[in-house]
Amino acid sequence: MKELVVISGKGGTGKTSIVASFAKLAENAIFADCDVDAADLHLVLEPTVKQTSDFSGGKQASIVASKCIGCGKCKDLCKFDAINLDGPANDLVGKTYTVDRVSCEGCKVCVEFCPVDAIEFKDSINGQWFISDTRFGTMVHARLGIAEENSGKLVSLIRKEAKKIAEQQNKDLVIVDGSPGIGCPVIASITGADLVLVITEPTLSGKHDLSRVADLAAGFNMSVLVAINKYDLNPDMANEIQEYANQRNIKVVGKIRYDKAFTKAQIARTSVVEYTSGAVAEDIKALWRNVTCALS
Repeated sequence: MKELVVISGKGGTGKTSIVASFAKLAENAIFADCDVDAADLHLVLEPTVKQTSDFSGGKQASIVASKCIGCGKCKDLCKFDAINLDGPANDLVGKTYTVDRVSCEGCKVCVEFCPVDAIEFKDSINGQWFISDTRFGTMVHARLGIAEENSGKLVSLIRKEAKKIAEQQNKDLVIVDGSPGIGCPVIASITGADLVLVITEPTLSGKHDLSRVADLAAGFNMSVLVAINKYDLNPDMANEIQEYANQRNIKVVGKIRYDKAFTKAQIARTSVVEYTSGAVAEDIKALWRNVTCALS
């Protein structure tokens, strides 16, 4: 079983649209959407959820109002301004302390120093992850809660579950829609993968972002390929990116022309290669052939 991860230096390069087309073109694959901070592959693949599970990325403090003596020790020690004197009264004080769930970082200092053990420290629910059916096969995806963190941990969970299902179903490929950028979710997306495909675009920022992603992948000794989306909007910059990739010994395996079919396909909730049989679909199919050759 092989694992292909598709990433980009920033959002909006067409990464998810290309992954959706790969899902159509692949014959024996499992799919994982690891862009958990802003997941959108489901908008195209329209999954039917079969299993839902809560995700806990850490622990969080909560004050038991009936036990609080209002001493303020927790507030004095909290470095994140997460504790406020706005809780209900009890038999001892007119107001008790509460923990702001958004501000709490789960450092546990308040728990350790509370003189009356009035603070609980339990697993926090940061989001949910799903196993779903799509018209192309099984998909593992997730939704991180608003203002929640630990997306890297959730990405690792999604990849692990996708690989497990691939083994159970005798699939030979896991296609991962990775996170954009170079942060923790991206590191969690690519670590240990067989091949990384970077989608870039012919702009100065696109070249810069490609450089950052290439440096990141090199740090993990990853095999990297590049595809230039909308290359015909700026052929000179596309050539400059090609030359840069050659200097880095990174192979450019595809160039995809600009086509409004990308947007129209998204609106129609379908992949580009399903929406049109035109030249842009042939570009994507050629890219897929090159990627599968690199995987074999």
